[in-house]
Amino acid sequence: MSRVALLATLLVATGLAGCDLLGDSPEKIAAAKEAEGRAIGSACRQADRALEDCFTLNKKADKASVFAGWRDMNDYMRENKMEAVKPQLTPGGARGEAKSEAKDDKDAKEDAHAEAGADGKPRSGGKHADS
Repeated sequence: MSRVALLATLLVATGLAGCDLLGDSPEKIAAAKEAEGRAIGSACRQADRALEDCFTLNKKADKASVFAGWRDMNDYMRENKMEAVKPQLTPGGARGEAKSEAKDDKDAKEDAHAEAGADGKPRSGGKHADS
């Protein structure tokens, strides 16, 4: 009988240990959301974003944790006399800059083409030909 009890205890312990393998517990999910919200808030404050802008840009984040992260970073920056860091990239990242430059080049070529006549030579008198 003691072998059966020992075997049953081992099976129950093994089953309970495997519960974490099936998915995260609600406590782990809540802690991860809290940490993510605080990180978002801290990043927003360091980038000198207003709290309202941060909420607007991160609608799925928990507002209380975003505010807590923003406030913590604000206190830290004041204590250490840190300046805000302005973002260098556009929201589209480096590709956004490349697209912007390509668009500027295309616009310049179209303007030059519009100023030229049908024969490719520049028109006299600006963009509009009188005769």
